[in-house]
Amino acid sequence: MELTHFNEQGRAKMVDVSDKEITSRTAVARSKVTMHAETLVRIKEGKIGKGDVLAVSQVAAIMAAKKTSDWIPMCHPLPLTGIDVRFDDNGTDELYIEATVKTTGKTGVEMEALTAVSAAALTVYDMCKALQKDMIIGPTYLISKTGGKNGDYQAGNGQ
Repeated sequence: MELTHFNEQGRAKMVDVSDKEITSRTAVARSKVTMHAETLVRIKEGKIGKGDVLAVSQVAAIMAAKKTSDWIPMCHPLPLTGIDVRFDDNGTDELYIEATVKTTGKTGVEMEALTAVSAAALTVYDMCKALQKDMIIGPTYLISKTGGKNGDYQAGNGQ
């Protein structure tokens, strides 16, 4: 596979997507925050002193996806056409975060989806750290992507 993020001097560059086709692109990413059962109960019951953890985390995820290129150096700024963030849990000690990000453009939105779930997980941590400092974030990973010349991707069932 040819590496496209380096110039003729071997230095990093932002890939030129000028000649790529505009296609519909979607990426879905997931992260997890592991915590004490009491912390999860308090999140679900809205009993965290800083406010509604899931609502704030959802907004953080959306804001982060829109700003991904501001802090991931080689990412192109993209006009996102949709961002959906969902939460689920295992009923005891794990909170799951999933984001679907969409665009119609010349490059994919994998980084935007990964950034969204990362920001949501970090926001959960921030809002609950007074209650519990030993929460664990991760794994964070790409579930799927569609569109583009490299085609679709679906993570294996081992995730």
